[in-house]
Amino acid sequence: MNPFEAFDVKTLRESPFSLIGGRWALLSAGTPDAWNTMTVSWGQLGVLWNKNVATVYVRPQRYTLGFVEKNDLFSLSFFGSEQHAALQYCGAHSGRDGNKAVATGLKPLFDGGAVLFEQAGLTLVCRKLYRQQLEPGCFIDPAIDRQNYHGDYHYMFIGEIVGCYRKK
Repeated sequence: MNPFEAFDVKTLRESPFSLIGGRWALLSAGTPDAWNTMTVSWGQLGVLWNKNVATVYVRPQRYTLGFVEKNDLFSLSFFGSEQHAALQYCGAHSGRDGNKAVATGLKPLFDGGAVLFEQAGLTLVCRKLYRQQLEPGCFIDPAIDRQNYHGDYHYMFIGEIVGCYRKK
């Protein structure tokens, strides 16, 4: 049984600042046979190119990068505070070294090419539109570069939000 109900992203009640910066999210991509997830706390939700979009950032050394690059869809899953330890684990451990779902008890579900989690209260499914690696020469404020990077500049992915799901 599907634990989620679809809704229109324009009716999203939560603040994107609270969701991404406060509660964090799991960025996931892949198939039932090969997938990965990682915790993100940087990103945006908004409108670009006349589409409702989500923007996420992935460092080049992250195992999840290959899954986001290879697949057409990625998802952002948001959880309640009871899953905070699981999100901490997914941000501190690589899927190269073990199964994050087994380690955390998170239960992945696969729907139409997207990874969702049974425990998530909110999931946004996005179709990739754009990818670019951040460039050091583009920082207008060089302090941002000095404080956040050591040559491992994020890849930015912009995805059209094509599915929004809430826990029933």
